[in-house]
Amino acid sequence: MAYNEKQKEYAMDYAKRTLKRIPLDVKKEYYENVIVPESEKCGLSVRAFILEAIAEKIERNS
Repeated sequence: MAYNEKQKEYAMDYAKRTLKRIPLDVKKEYYENVIVPESEKCGLSVRAFILEAIAEKIERNS
């Protein structure tokens, strides 16, 4: 099944309605030497690793 313009339009509309982007700038060296290797050790993508870290912090502080 090909990804057509209507599907693209729907996906973008869905993202605008339901998602919030969080810009995060980190030093390139920190990203490459700390974040990526740690996320790989956990078997997670960088995005999933960061989201899990946020959830853990919230849980600890609740």
